[in-house]
Amino acid sequence: MGKGRPRAGAEVRVQPLSLKPPPDRLYGRARGHKLRPRQQRLLDVTLPRLAVGSFRSSPSPLEGEGRGGGCRGTDGAARTPPPNLGPLRGPSPQGEGGISDLFPPTITQFWIEVGFGGGEHALAQIAAHPEAGLIACEVFENGICSLLSRLVPDGEEATGPLPPNLRLWPDDARVLLRGLPDASLDRLFLMFPDPWPKLRHAKRRFVHPAQLPLIARVLKPGAIWRVASDDPTYQAWVTEVMAAQTLFDAPPPATTRPEDWPPTRYEAKALREGRSPRYWTFTRR
Repeated sequence: MGKGRPRAGAEVRVQPLSLKPPPDRLYGRARGHKLRPRQQRLLDVTLPRLAVGSFRSSPSPLEGEGRGGGCRGTDGAARTPPPNLGPLRGPSPQGEGGISDLFPPTITQFWIEVGFGGGEHALAQIAAHPEAGLIACEVFENGICSLLSRLVPDGEEATGPLPPNLRLWPDDARVLLRGLPDASLDRLFLMFPDPWPKLRHAKRRFVHPAQLPLIARVLKPGAIWRVASDDPTYQAWVTEVMAAQTLFDAPPPATTRPEDWPPTRYEAKALREGRSPRYWTFTRR
């Protein structure tokens, strides 16, 4: 009886290639604590000034994947969109010029960050690289407010100057990627995503065999995909998934943060708690 069942305490691993494709939904919280009046103004007034236009004519589910790649979800339940974020009305990368329509003509490179968390990495990148246009994706409202609060002073939500090389996508990043033309991006970032460590949640991870063709399609040949994680389960997963594919050059990760990688709050927390982050640089073949 019980033949073939792993003993208690044994590590149970899932083969990435045996998984079903990830569900066309994300999981986690849209909001942490109740929004303050300033935060609500940022969402209502400032966010539309930076938001990328939606690919859809009606509101879509805003369901966060996790910390960096959505929100750091804890309840694991699918959720419905909050009432203050409806369909996006800004310019869309589906125009004649593609993603270049979103930025001034001085922008020569196009980057996306999947799950910007509190925004420190995204803001550091646009400050260091004025030639690059970054679309920063995040579904967690408090994280969006954290980034926006660093851009405009209180009382200037509608008029404060905004960086010309930053746009925001407060929705599932996969929807944005699917709508982009082929070979649109020069760089993609996935910084410290929620590891979804439970076996039954492996299909929720952004790094997934079924998702690699989508990521490869939108990246230019020679484009860079950066991934960082402090979670041993996710680290082993990324190693296994990328070893089984042929779309990217996938050397071993760095064990210390490279000099041109801005720090994040999640990295700092991991180091304080004794975890060892890994930093991958994958190159599109």
